[in-house]
Amino acid sequence: MEINGEFLEESVRELRQYFRSGSTRSVTWRKNQLTALLDLVHKNEDAISESLYQDLGKHPVEAFRDEIGAIGKSATYSLSCVEKWMATLAMKKSDIPLLFFPAKGEVLAEPLGVVLIFSSWNFPIMLALDPLIGAIAAGNVVVIKPSEQAPACSSFLANTIPRYLDSNAIRVIEGGAAVSQQLLLQKWDKIFFTGSPRVARFVMSAAAKNLTPVTLELGGKCPAILDSLTNPSDFKLAVKRIVGGKWGPCSGQACIGIDYVLVEEKVSSHLVELLKKIVRRFYGDNPLESKVISRIVNKQNFTRLCNLLKDPLVAASIVHGGSVEEKHLFIEPTILLDPPLDADVMTEEIFGPLLPIITVNKIGESIEFINSRPKPLAIYAFTKDETLKRRILTETSSGSVTFNDTMVQFLCDTLPFGGVGQSGFGRYHGKYSFDTFSHEKAVMHRSLCLEIEPRYPPWSKFKLEFLRLAYKLNYFGLLLHILGLKRYK
Repeated sequence: MEINGEFLEESVRELRQYFRSGSTRSVTWRKNQLTALLDLVHKNEDAISESLYQDLGKHPVEAFRDEIGAIGKSATYSLSCVEKWMATLAMKKSDIPLLFFPAKGEVLAEPLGVVLIFSSWNFPIMLALDPLIGAIAAGNVVVIKPSEQAPACSSFLANTIPRYLDSNAIRVIEGGAAVSQQLLLQKWDKIFFTGSPRVARFVMSAAAKNLTPVTLELGGKCPAILDSLTNPSDFKLAVKRIVGGKWGPCSGQACIGIDYVLVEEKVSSHLVELLKKIVRRFYGDNPLESKVISRIVNKQNFTRLCNLLKDPLVAASIVHGGSVEEKHLFIEPTILLDPPLDADVMTEEIFGPLLPIITVNKIGESIEFINSRPKPLAIYAFTKDETLKRRILTETSSGSVTFNDTMVQFLCDTLPFGGVGQSGFGRYHGKYSFDTFSHEKAVMHRSLCLEIEPRYPPWSKFKLEFLRLAYKLNYFGLLLHILGLKRYK
């Protein structure tokens, strides 16, 4: 079916009409949809895994770890908490100043309305369904636009979601850039976008025309700081986690994956040798034949990554790997030692299996290095030095900081996930997803008490002085009512 502006406009109109019916506001509807989403994932695990293999060559273990299992965990958590999140937050008596006596206040979470979710190709199932969980929990109606660069997963979502979820409230619209542009012409109550900063600028520009709020989940060059850990077993474990955080998730095609490592020059050679050893242990002597590491998503990105290595000074910095296989869009895990800092590999987000190692004299210099570049989505630091930890937390800015591990913060439902600056803005996961797709409406209940309204001119000066005192002391609400001083006349 041809997707055009008229069709999209009608779809959005139908969704908005259904939202206004109030059907999505009930806790029953929300729980039913979350339960159905769990059924969708559990009953179609093989089909999801096969789609991910077709699009990205993901191994079934990787598919379950990073997408299938992650969605099941997130939906289960939201299902168990949604009723609590929906409950009206009544303010304690002490939270309402006596200036407003007699009164009580509360905060009511209400759904925003019609939501548009753009998902990304690198985790095409999780990055479509994880935001959807929050939008459903908050009681919205939703349009999902999957990435056309992961066609098998896009087709799976489009064909499967209507069989499990309420098609009056949740729809999947497939297509390329032209369809995305048509979608952005519609009026939305919220846009949630995961992708590149370049495309995010178009999304924000379109959203601004309708004053539509947006959440942008972008990326950036996420550094890993590796301190000189004195215990050999600690150092080895840190390097294992660096290998897993770089090449494990989608062959480095992850916004929160490690982009480069900062380490003191005196331990750099030891780091390189240990990286080589662990890479061979994890992925074999020929990673292509092992079939446990994802391929590059398409020819365009394959060519982009190959071009990063064609710079003669960058090529000279390769200390491991560097081989490419165009037929299967595969690039070997590649380690670079001190490539030029002005080369594209160090100024652009790599988003692939290339790992630069940047040496510094003292590990504390890594903070200045990070601060000289755009704010990253995540900083990873392997250290036992509490002073260094404190400096990283107070002297750098990033979407998140994880000490002594990589990427695990993304899977924690009780922590917010999101960027800052060029790495995005807004947050989600768990209760934070619910909040992202909700409006917290302030409600104040006042009393219709009898008021005496003195109107004689001599009272005017007294009123002004009394108001000054009342606001200063913040507890003359009852007297204000009795004297009618809340009136201007």
